[in-house]
Amino acid sequence: MRTVDEWKATLRVALKDALRNRNAPASAVLRETLAAIDNAEAPDMSVAPASVGGGIAGSAGGLGSGEVARLLLSPEAVDALIQREIQERRDAVALYVQLGKPEEARALSAQVDVLLAI
Repeated sequence: MRTVDEWKATLRVALKDALRNRNAPASAVLRETLAAIDNAEAPDMSVAPASVGGGIAGSAGGLGSGEVARLLLSPEAVDALIQREIQERRDAVALYVQLGKPEEARALSAQVDVLLAI
């Protein structure tokens, strides 16, 4: 199984290639997947330092005291996140087919193919 850094590197290389080839559906899904990983790594705000009064409203006291480390995802969590992205698109494809919107279904199906290829 790939590490988290390997997942990100693979996605970034694929995004770079998609941008170079002007492949809009691939670029979109790769950006969305990278953003989903970044969002999953966002720290819980309950661990953020309390704000204090002072020169800047809502700031934390002391140099660097407002820094909160990002969450560390496991490779399994990243894999599950990517599988969830694939499944959401497959569900949307089925819905678009049911609604008689083949163009939208094809676009999302192409995105699924991109994620399956990485």
